[in-house]
Amino acid sequence: MTRNRHSRLLTGSPAMGGAQAMLRAVGVTDDDAHKPQIGVATVWWEGNPCNAHLLALSEDVKASVEAAGGIGFRFCTAGVSDGISMGTSGMAYSLPSRELIADSVETVLGAQHYDGCVALPGCDKNLPGVAMGMIRIDRPGIVVYGGTIAAGCHRGEPVDVVSAFQSYGQYLSGAIDDDERRAIVSAACPGPGACGGMYTANTMAAALEALGLMLPGGASAQALSDDKRAEAARVGPALMTALDLDLRPSRILDARSFHNALAVVTALGGSTNAVLHLLAMAREADVPLSLDDIAAVSGRTPRLADLKPSGRYVMTDLHRIGGVPVVMRALLDAGLIDGDALTVTGRTVAENLAFTAPAGDDQDLLRPVDRPIQARGHLRILRGSLAPDGAVAKITGKEGTTFEGPARCFDDEASMLASLEAGGIGPGDVVIIRYVGPRGGPGMPEMLTPTAAIMGAGLGGQVALLTDGRFSGGSHGFILGHIGPEAADGGPIALVQDGDRVHIDADAGTVDVDVDPAALDARRAAWTPRPPRITRGWLARFAASVQPASEGCVLRTG
Repeated sequence: MTRNRHSRLLTGSPAMGGAQAMLRAVGVTDDDAHKPQIGVATVWWEGNPCNAHLLALSEDVKASVEAAGGIGFRFCTAGVSDGISMGTSGMAYSLPSRELIADSVETVLGAQHYDGCVALPGCDKNLPGVAMGMIRIDRPGIVVYGGTIAAGCHRGEPVDVVSAFQSYGQYLSGAIDDDERRAIVSAACPGPGACGGMYTANTMAAALEALGLMLPGGASAQALSDDKRAEAARVGPALMTALDLDLRPSRILDARSFHNALAVVTALGGSTNAVLHLLAMAREADVPLSLDDIAAVSGRTPRLADLKPSGRYVMTDLHRIGGVPVVMRALLDAGLIDGDALTVTGRTVAENLAFTAPAGDDQDLLRPVDRPIQARGHLRILRGSLAPDGAVAKITGKEGTTFEGPARCFDDEASMLASLEAGGIGPGDVVIIRYVGPRGGPGMPEMLTPTAAIMGAGLGGQVALLTDGRFSGGSHGFILGHIGPEAADGGPIALVQDGDRVHIDADAGTVDVDVDPAALDARRAAWTPRPPRITRGWLARFAASVQPASEGCVLRTG
């Protein structure tokens, strides 16, 4: 088919002289009029290690596109560093940035009539953001993940950004002094690339590869590596093939591909943020996907990979044994993913994996399906009197599957951390941080600082943390987030009081507060909504139109 089916409106019509004059000013000659124009969307900026190298990587991608017969036009989108903004008011912008990125990609591709897209995301919300924009505009496109960071090293042991967060709790507990804390911080992030464990960026990279929107093997390569540059070199020819075959997202994405992605996320022990993002991406693709679907896939898929934050290894270790393809090969051989799903290569999942060797016996990162780390997935969907609309738990087995204790309620992160510093949180407590949901936050900030402080203080196995906010992929412990309805909407989490007994049973899928329904109704009648924390600007608009976590926190469109 014609590769320049969209851009030819600008380059081929005598009526579009103005557009042709402006394109000539940026180097498009008459001889180039037949070439497909490709938007190279990069979430580059200098202030975040996940993204700092993306401009250079986009040069390699553009060169590959042009060597294959296209014209590459690079552009940038907004972005947020979760690791830098974590625990501050800036974190409110993190999840909303997903929507800004999607809008930016859609806007430039649509307005400029680009025939296809290569998107280069780096940090957490970048990946679903660029994918959502590509899905909306529905033109052939490929995602090139910026890649994972190299592991840091402190006293001969691997460290990463979560080690830096947890050093705060270690310092509070007296386990280390401030000099040691500073040394860990200095060693944690040795250069460009996304956080190294199975945190949100690496989780979503794996999910996008499983969805078929990324070239095989692209999710695990280190940011500054020959493998990543070689991937960039393959993109141009692959995209030209996608243009020839009209491989748009709407032809690739269906229920099979989303279930495949969920199975891969489960096998890897991925971030709970994948629940939000896959729900949002499925909505953009008009593919039905619900919390019940997520529970079903996690319930039948074992956890196979021993990856941080709950395990020992990082993404570069997975790359050394074959990356996401070896995980998908194990799941395909066990009948746990659908090999007939189409991918951006023009081949099916099974065809892509035909020459992928199974993981060898000389490694212990990836377990065989019949000898998993965990027989069922770590992503659990819980409901009950505390979460009628559902909640998402990350249960890895280390923290057990049940917890019961008295509630300790906080209306923001700062007051919880102050209580921890003062010794006000102890073994057996169920810590509740509320009014930090999609509307209440606003922006549903991540609770990595509280979870890391709890782990660092040595309370990880002795305290449960519940929230209507969400968690970083680096969070671990007995944690339960995305509680709905959120406190800002008057959900039961807003009505819990200090001392109320909370019961969590991940096996049964329940989370309840031991308060008589009549008493809870009386509290509800006395409850009044809190005034919004933000009343102007982008965050106020986000809070006014965001949908619940159970629907992916997408924005209302009507």
